[in-house]
Amino acid sequence: MEIIRVKDAQTGGEKAFELIKAGMDKGIQTLGLATGSTPIPLYREMTGSDLDFSNMTSINLDEYVGLGVEDEQSYRHFMNDNLFDQKPFKETFVPNGKAENLEAECQRYDAIINAHPVDIQILGIGRNGHIGFNEPGADLNGTTAVVNLTESTIEANKRFFDKVEDVPTKAISMGIASIMKGKQIILMAFGEDKAEAIYGMVKGPVTNHVPASALQNHDDVIVIVDDAAAAKL
Repeated sequence: MEIIRVKDAQTGGEKAFELIKAGMDKGIQTLGLATGSTPIPLYREMTGSDLDFSNMTSINLDEYVGLGVEDEQSYRHFMNDNLFDQKPFKETFVPNGKAENLEAECQRYDAIINAHPVDIQILGIGRNGHIGFNEPGADLNGTTAVVNLTESTIEANKRFFDKVEDVPTKAISMGIASIMKGKQIILMAFGEDKAEAIYGMVKGPVTNHVPASALQNHDDVIVIVDDAAAAKL
């Protein structure tokens, strides 16, 4: 793992953008994308740039079960609002949270991942060490699946909803093995509440109690952190 320390989340987003731009200069085709507050500075850099993504493909990590594009809290809506409406891609893939057959949707999504190998995968990290929605206890060899969200994740996400009862309890998420297929992984984390997770990911044993620790077994991981998130390293 390469650790890059930055001043703050904005500077971190700028650094991640530089890495994506460098990859595009080399001809990358597919980006793996994440949602949440962490990548927003990156998406602002992308939408404010003169880069053309119209020949690129994107594949998102996850989506809440039960939410579709018309739901403002869905991850498809988030991506449209923060990136795709301003910078169109050739193809954009987000799991269908309203699929009638969720198991079939997971299989469909794995087929998409296999057909479009991810060149650069963007990740955040949860306070409990989750990546995507792969919560503690997740199968480190798992592929796309329906997952139950932990209480800590629901608590962390309730700020986006009117009340905690509105927060979905399940999601479709790329599995750890699916994420590990990315040729390069860029993980960003900012703030002291991510320090414990970053320590476990970088310094701890590889264990499904800290799903992000699986990244220790990847050949090309860049971790972009501010001083607060890196405090325990």
